[in-house]
Amino acid sequence: MCSGGFAKCLGISLIPLSIVCVLCNILLFFPGGKVVDSEHITKQVWYMGGILGSGVLMIFPALVFLGLKNNDCCGCCGNESCGRRFAMLSSILFAAVGVLGSGYSVIVSAVAINHGPQCVVFKNLTYEGWSYPFANGDYLSNTEDWTKCIDPKDVVSWHLSLFSVLLVMGLVQMALCAVQVLNGLLGALCGDCCGCCGGSDGSV
Repeated sequence: MCSGGFAKCLGISLIPLSIVCVLCNILLFFPGGKVVDSEHITKQVWYMGGILGSGVLMIFPALVFLGLKNNDCCGCCGNESCGRRFAMLSSILFAAVGVLGSGYSVIVSAVAINHGPQCVVFKNLTYEGWSYPFANGDYLSNTEDWTKCIDPKDVVSWHLSLFSVLLVMGLVQMALCAVQVLNGLLGALCGDCCGCCGGSDGSV
């Protein structure tokens, strides 16, 4: 497969991953599927790792990767493959942006999973006490502690599931962008394997 074609496959893979991350981050603004006051939303949600890191910042490399397949390589300085090589080289920079964005999402998700959600730990007729009862991360191995969260219902599993998806998706995005760094280097150094400007002889 040509380096440009392979990059297009990576770009196609990144787009649905970005959409999933954005949706997960949006759902986290509704702990347990309920609408709560903004000050009661877990603070890591406001860092928007899924929206900014794995979402917005990932769109740029994805679009660049998609465009590499049809990039015009018909010459610069008399060299047919010069345009293609430059495009592959520039894709490395966008892949680095993707690594940074997904890395940010992974870090935010890991911290959020360790700290746990903000939830109601005390409740009576006139008062609700919100807190982070799992700040030391010990709830991950002891599901019985989840009962410390009185409300919203199922907020712990909601928090853990969505941030886990963000963590996994971020790692996959990092891997895909890292692969494009290698693919971009090969494309820049060796040229694209396909014929250029309608050629079919495979020359670069």
